[in-house]
Parts: sequence; structure tokens; C-alpha cells
Amino acid sequence: MEYKHQAVLLEEAIEYLNIKEDGIYLDGTLGRAGHSSEILKKLSAAGKLIAVDRDTAAIKAVQEKFTDNESLILEHANFQEIDQVLAKLGIEGVDGMLFDLGVSSPQLDNPERGFSYQNDGPLDMRMNPEQKLTAQDIVNNYSQAELERIITEYGEENWAARIAEFIVKMRKEKAIETTSDLVEVIKAAIPKAVRRSGGHPARRTFQALRIETNNELEQLKNLIDKAVSFLNPEGRIVIITFHSLEDRIVKHKFRDLAKDCTCPPDFPICVCDKKAEVKVITSSPIQASDSEKEFNPRSRSAKMRVAEKI
Repeated sequence: MEYKHQAVLLEEAIEYLNIKEDGIYLDGTLGRAGHSSEILKKLSAAGKLIAVDRDTAAIKAVQEKFTDNESLILEHANFQEIDQVLAKLGIEGVDGMLFDLGVSSPQLDNPERGFSYQNDGPLDMRMNPEQKLTAQDIVNNYSQAELERIITEYGEENWAARIAEFIVKMRKEKAIETTSDLVEVIKAAIPKAVRRSGGHPARRTFQALRIETNNELEQLKNLIDKAVSFLNPEGRIVIITFHSLEDRIVKHKFRDLAKDCTCPPDFPICVCDKKAEVKVITSSPIQASDSEKEFNPRSRSAKMRVAEKI
């Protein structure tokens, strides 16, 4: 199957990476190489791009596309494992890192991956198909209280309690195995009058389950510290997020890393000896232009933040 994938905020990401032609860069979310392709164009033969993805399908597709590019190093790994990847390659520091946290178009559009509420398929949602935990496991085994918490916190869904209640009621009759099964449960839980506005009724619940299945928010928190520690001076970290929970984590983490002192305000002198590790390049997030939003609807919720290693 052929997929058309448009990298979000492509021009902006490349501009803010501030690429040196002989530099070393890391794309921690390779996908279908939308961003990686443009980074490679900016590199000379002396430059290197380490492209990482936990999805084996992504690695295979890009491997076939870039068979002869000696600047490209492909690694099958979670972006949290960038320290292990760099250690294996004998690289102590890089000049820039990019992380696009969205689900790629091939993942969304392939019903077998189970990410989309628009297509019928197994309720999977694993970014890494080799991982054991699936969304089906969560829906059929988590307690009602756990389901409500996940859908509330990660989906910011007002009807979380009722959706969790209906999921538990339905799975007593038969297991919820497909995306369509779950969509029907969600539609039954949310009153018809509410469903007429606010987009697809399953959108928030599916987002919540994807985040839980892949442990996305905890991984993001851990990632930023790790990534910054491997940046060379003046190296930049560019992160593209797609919902408010992710953006809030990036915003606060960058702000904390840019602080010189974390002592309470009433301390007469600094005793923490903390030094700022980065300077924040984007005081507010970069968002897609109106024209990009028109030709690439998935860019509408994208926000990009950038920091530079001191």
C-alpha cells in the first residue's frame, strides 16, 4: 500500500535546527523520513544523520528509499534509548535533535495498526509492534477506575466516567477487540446531542489509549533531559507536539533547564549551584501557517518549541 505522508512544520523545523553541513544530527522520530530527507539535503559527505524509530515498518521503508546515502545511519530503537544508540556508534555529542511526536500517516491510515477511529481494525495502537501491551489489553483488563483516570487525564474527555462505565459493561458481554467495537461503545456512552458538535466522539478516548499504550508522556519527560545532555554547545533540540499535555511538558521542561537557580525565592543566597543548561529559542510555540493547515489538516494541532544548549 502506498502512503502519502506530509511532514508537519517542515520548513520551520529545518530552519530552527540551524544545520551545519558537517554536523551530526539525530531525528528521534523517523517516521517516513519527511524531516530526515530535508536534513540530509543540508549535509555534506562529512555530515551525519542518525535516524531512530521504534516502528520496524518505518525503518524498512526508509532503508529501501535511501539505499546509497552514506550520511544516514538508521537505528531501530525507542527515542528514549538515544543514549544507547549514540554509545553504540561511539558518538559523544550531536549538533541538533528533532522529535516529531505525532503518529505518522502510515500508522494512522493502516487499519491493521489500530490507531484510527475512522477505520475498522484490531484495537492495537502499538508504536512498536514488538511491544506486548496493546490498547485491546487496556480496554479489556483495566479496572473502571483506571480507565476513567486515563481517559480523563490523557484524553481530557468530559464523558470519561460514562465511557469507562460503558466499556466495562460491554466487555462483560463480549471482548472489545476492534476499533469499531470501541467506537460503538463510546457513541453509546455519549448523548446524541453532545455528539453533534466537537468532532468525532471517539477522538479523545483514542488519544488517551494511544498515550497509555505507548507510555508517551513519561517517555517525553525522561527524553528531554537525556537529549539535552548529548547536545554540543549551541546544538538545538526541536520538539513538535500535537496536544496540550505534551506541549505543557516541553514548555515547563525547557523553562526549568533554562533556569540558573531553583532555590526558594526567600533564600538570601543560592545554595543549589544550578546552572542554566539551555536558552529557550521560542518564547511561544511555532504553529503551522494557514496554508499548511489547509493542505495538511494534521498540522492544525501541531506546536513546535526549540531550545539551544549553552
